[in-house]
Amino acid sequence: MQRIPADKWYAVTRLDDDVTYICEPHIKEFYRCNIWHVRGRDSDMLVDSGMGVVSLREWVPLVTERPLLAVASHTHFDHIGCHHEFECRAVHAAEAELLAQPTRANTLADPYVTDDIFDALPPEPYCSKCYGVMAAPATRILQDGDVIDLGDRHFEVVHTPGHSPGGIALWEERTGILFSGDILYDGPLIEDTYHSDATDYLASMKRLLDYPVRVVHGGHFPSFDGARYRQLIRHWLDAKRDRPTGQRLG
Repeated sequence: MQRIPADKWYAVTRLDDDVTYICEPHIKEFYRCNIWHVRGRDSDMLVDSGMGVVSLREWVPLVTERPLLAVASHTHFDHIGCHHEFECRAVHAAEAELLAQPTRANTLADPYVTDDIFDALPPEPYCSKCYGVMAAPATRILQDGDVIDLGDRHFEVVHTPGHSPGGIALWEERTGILFSGDILYDGPLIEDTYHSDATDYLASMKRLLDYPVRVVHGGHFPSFDGARYRQLIRHWLDAKRDRPTGQRLG
């Protein structure tokens, strides 16, 4: 399989609201984490950091321009691979141990990380069988209701367990922006990891439905508007209600 040089590994797209989308386009879409950079007056925020197969700090200058907090929406391999590169790191308390002591098993690198998740491989010496996330102990532990303050921008931490126990979304009330992580995106949702919980997932979706969201930047797949957000949640909830009686979740 072709290998891509490090300077071609990332793609960067500036969006509205001082949000920048960073991605690894040579990872197949289903496995490709969305990396979000948010500029504030006093500091910046990075939401997730990709697989870590190529240095984010070295090859995306945007992430080193100003003081920055790297936030983990959760601790699966595709979201925290470059967290160790940043001095300030935040994660929900329920997954702090995973960020500090990642393994192939607890980050889901097993069984997902094989050459098959790539359209083209990272530069040498990358090896899928050798891949692992580096430890990145949190410098800030997050809880539901905490606020990440960028000076002129304030993001509320919304604990959204279900996909994983420490999953979070980040809500900016002033702009109606929600960074939703992997609890909700416009694609096939993963509800059966080793630490997923169906009851928690249902509660998180019901809670999210109440937010007056304008735009969603999810953990995977393209961003979408508030109407699509509410449609996706309602369809998901309806599907749970339509299960046979013995499988009902709510």
